[in-house]
Amino acid sequence: MVIAVAAAANAQSARDIRGPSPLLAIENEPPPRLIVDAPLPGPLAAGRVFIQYRAENMRILPVFGAGALDVSPRIGHVHITVDGAPWHFVDASGETIILVGLAPGAHEVLVELADPTHRVVTRQRVRFVVPAPAPGQP
Repeated sequence: MVIAVAAAANAQSARDIRGPSPLLAIENEPPPRLIVDAPLPGPLAAGRVFIQYRAENMRILPVFGAGALDVSPRIGHVHITVDGAPWHFVDASGETIILVGLAPGAHEVLVELADPTHRVVTRQRVRFVVPAPAPGQP
């Protein structure tokens, strides 16, 4: 039994949303792009920083080393630096960045898209203000 599903004329395909299949090599891959959103306002109002990001033309995966440079579609991870610290942490999950415990006031998070050898290919900065807690709240 075959069931046909009619799609709306303006519906996007899976490829439109998810990008190329990771099962096939891509010739002449376009350069990677990094899209970083401002922190979500609800958690930020409570002093928690939730930053969503995504990469285009690079899959975020926990694979490292020079041997991974030849993988197609390309893979990488992000480096995250808070308030210009001399160190950063690495995230290879592709999930929302969550920061807690920042003091009230202005902050900056640097998100860098890096290849498997940690070479940064692009970056974005996010600036935001953590509000002071309301009176009577910790």
